[in-house]
Amino acid sequence: MLAPRALVLRGPGTNCDHETAHAFERAGGISRRVHVQALADKPALLDDFQIFCIPGGFSYGDDIASGRILALELSQRLGDTLRRFHERGGLILGICNGFQVLLQTGLLLPAADAEGRRQATLAHNTSGRFIDCWVHLQTEPGRCVFLQGLSRFELPVAHAEGRFVTTSESALEAFDRAGLLVLRYSDNDAGHPTNPNGSAGDVAGMCDQSGRILGLMPHPERFIEATQHPAWMGRLDPTAEAAGLAVFRNAIRTAGGDAG
Repeated sequence: MLAPRALVLRGPGTNCDHETAHAFERAGGISRRVHVQALADKPALLDDFQIFCIPGGFSYGDDIASGRILALELSQRLGDTLRRFHERGGLILGICNGFQVLLQTGLLLPAADAEGRRQATLAHNTSGRFIDCWVHLQTEPGRCVFLQGLSRFELPVAHAEGRFVTTSESALEAFDRAGLLVLRYSDNDAGHPTNPNGSAGDVAGMCDQSGRILGLMPHPERFIEATQHPAWMGRLDPTAEAAGLAVFRNAIRTAGGDAG
């Protein structure tokens, strides 16, 4: 049986595709970086993959809003292809800019409110500034295949528009009851909160109803080796598996049943 294959999308402004492809390879899969135009011209390329990933970066310079142009391109040119991919059991992962894209395409959260608006989006950080730091996270994975076996861990974030907001408090509560809010910013070891952007409910990531689509603001591809942590010499076992790698291992392990 062949190793599961991951398609890592790239395009103008993406800058994490190499690291993300390497993370899938490090987790035991086969990865290929594919330009969005190449995929739009030949959607059948996706038939050869079990995982589709939109990595971080600043797609199309985030000129209108973060991820907006790429989301429109995917919706208009590849919307049906991506829905069929998911329906046949494919896994979809959106990291940082990819999370922004997933919310705007409707792949992650298709339901809209009475006025036709998406019930959740990612807005500018409350500080009004770009942030680049490590955060503490807490997960309740539920059915989310990417986060199985993870509880409390750390990952880096780097974004200007990462504040998770909903159209109403009731929408946030509904997502929570449905088990979609699978990843949250949590207190650090000293008990201080580490929500860096003011996200409602401390939300750092969410999944869809199937558990096979995950969007998250932190960057798991930037923590696949213990030595990538700034405090590894004092706090971490350099031989231990880094938390970010577990996300990719889970994806490869889950997709393995469909590889061949």
